[in-house]
Amino acid sequence: MSAPLRHRWLAVAGATAALAFVVAGCTSNTPTDKGSESAAPAPVAAGGNDEPGDKVVIGFSAPAADHGWMGSITASAVDEAAKYSDVELKQAEATNDVNLQISQIEQFINDGVDAIVLLPFDGAALTEVANKAMDAGIVVVNVDREFDDPNAARTTILGDNYGMGVSAGSYICEQLGGKAGAKVAEIAGIDSLPLTQDRSKGFKDALGTCGLKVDARVAADFTVQGGEAAAANLLQAQPHLDAIWNHDDDQGVGVLAAIEAAGRNEFFMVGGAGSKNVMDAIKADNTVLKATVVYPSTQAADGVKLARLLVQEKAMSDLVDVQVPRKIQLFAPVVTKENVDQFLPTAFES
Repeated sequence: MSAPLRHRWLAVAGATAALAFVVAGCTSNTPTDKGSESAAPAPVAAGGNDEPGDKVVIGFSAPAADHGWMGSITASAVDEAAKYSDVELKQAEATNDVNLQISQIEQFINDGVDAIVLLPFDGAALTEVANKAMDAGIVVVNVDREFDDPNAARTTILGDNYGMGVSAGSYICEQLGGKAGAKVAEIAGIDSLPLTQDRSKGFKDALGTCGLKVDARVAADFTVQGGEAAAANLLQAQPHLDAIWNHDDDQGVGVLAAIEAAGRNEFFMVGGAGSKNVMDAIKADNTVLKATVVYPSTQAADGVKLARLLVQEKAMSDLVDVQVPRKIQLFAPVVTKENVDQFLPTAFES
């Protein structure tokens, strides 16, 4: 990432750096003045946090894995739980049925689990039952789609949809800034979703900082077929483009198919989410796809790790604070040929 983009995100990176301490491991924070009676006790070192402790039973529920990103969400959560001998993960059947997901959480409550890691199909619809779990003394970790009531979760882990748009727009500004008459297109996801609206707003705002704008925009549906149809319509209507941002790498499979069928290569494309096939294409550097913006599929895995810390009354070791933060928002970095190897280990399969 270039210096201008690093500066643009300096404040955000500072705010979200705490998450890296959980995922990558931490060092102890020993107070300098050990003799001070007013000094707070040193937080537990990361090694202590990862050592086996009291057993923690975690209920996990997420929507159906009908999308590469969602499949990775569940797989990474299961893999993370398996790393700890003191964690028992009770995995509910993945479902897009709101009522079924509510009944799953009610069953977790009846089972008396210690914690629930929940990526709700609909945050608003799952708020009431999440509150019920919290009232029962069960730690709830909300993932990706926020509840209507912040009290329905002890901790919330979010991606940064607005930040995705800003990262994509900033990258395009770096490539096209100063080019007179540059034409930029956007292939969005499902327009009715707040996450899509946030991504589009961030993209528009970032482009505006360098005098660019969205000249053409179409919406798809996060599927391969929808991406192909939307891209075909866009390319037919626009005889020349300089850049395209596609919100989602799964639908991007279809977008690339439409581009290849149209024989177009006068522009470059930026993806979104961080799939392995997209990162492989970026590394190979033999298509119009030159970058993607990560929307981490590790959120539920982080949720499992934080749920364990919360139940065992541990903290994030490199923070001075003695408890896990209430909300963590993950960064949306741009992946290019120069840094792709850093991000490939966390890429998901489309």
